Amino acid sequence: MTYDVIVVGGGPSGATAAEDLARAGKKVALIDRAGRIKPCGGAIPPRLIQDFDVPDSQIVAKINTARMVSPTARHVDIPIENGFVGMVDREFFDEFLRERAAKAGAERHTGTFVRIERSEQGTWVVYRDKATREEVSLRTKLIIGADGARSDVARAEVPGGDTIPYVIAYHEIIKAPEGKSENYDPKRCDVIYDGVVSPDFYGWVFPHGKSASVGMGTGVDGTDLKAATQLLRESAGLTECETIRKEGAPIPLKPLDKWDNGRDLVLAGDAAGVVAPSSGEGIYYAMAGGRVAGEAALECLRTGQVKALAKARKRFLKEHGTVFRVLGAMQDAYYRSDERRERFVSLCHDVDVQRLTFEAYMNKKLVRARPMAHLKIGVKNLAHLSGLISPVSV
Repeated sequence: MTYDVIVVGGGPSGATAAEDLARAGKKVALIDRAGRIKPCGGAIPPRLIQDFDVPDSQIVAKINTARMVSPTARHVDIPIENGFVGMVDREFFDEFLRERAAKAGAERHTGTFVRIERSEQGTWVVYRDKATREEVSLRTKLIIGADGARSDVARAEVPGGDTIPYVIAYHEIIKAPEGKSENYDPKRCDVIYDGVVSPDFYGWVFPHGKSASVGMGTGVDGTDLKAATQLLRESAGLTECETIRKEGAPIPLKPLDKWDNGRDLVLAGDAAGVVAPSSGEGIYYAMAGGRVAGEAALECLRTGQVKALAKARKRFLKEHGTVFRVLGAMQDAYYRSDERRERFVSLCHDVDVQRLTFEAYMNKKLVRARPMAHLKIGVKNLAHLSGLISPVSV
């Protein structure tokens, strides 16, 4: 048997690509390592729910407020107007997406990617079956590498795939406390900008209904991730809560310059580096990346033109590249010191900043309808970065 496409990796990106291709009538295999749960705050915007038809049963919480916390423990609560932030539990959400792909016609294979073999007779993806521990070879026309940050497929096949910058994320899933308190609200996401917690990124407390995700990310070697997470739990009054599981993994910070090998393979999701700078948001962009990878594969199969594979990156960056650049600039400007983080939280007090930020988050587009608001924000931004105003000014 020869598959049209083999997708390596069954996270949101790979599962989305596999489902789309199967629904298009292609013979698809989805290879995934069962049992791995990626550390993730689990936040998804309304646009993801709409674009990818996510049922309400997968939403474990709907968040209506985001709290930004500064290094001096000042905070600003930002109401999420005209919408919400949905929360999913990756343990169940990822499996839901894989099962949906299987129902669409994709064949599931459980195991670990080993290598790609090519000869005059064709191309094979070799994986080690989880149950038998034996190597299995599947023949295919095309491959989508969606096996996460530090992707084995990317390292083997795509220039630059072994040098992608990343932070290490670590979180603990805990049993959520009952009720609401000043330090914990089941309908509020807390984002902590404090160098003690993370010297170059941030920490979080994200409710998941009956559970919660408490974690942080950093790219600084030597940072004690578990100690930082314990500090977060203490500050939120969550030290006595039962710990359900602990997880850690790399999170990429920059899209790769090239996503295809110019022959028969294209990357998607974390393997392609599509996690938003500044926020670290990855689920929506992973699924969007899986979709454009699937579209590029379909075009390649239809036309026989391997150059179609390069269109995945072009289509993704055409829609999301500007947002990535803006978020990257914000991270470079404000995450470098606690003094800058203090100013960033002060900037978040501005109502225009709040509204534009969450409109952009929910719709995944920069808001262009309010030029005076953008001008006002730009002036305040420059004033903070230049030190013309105090970080405690609001």
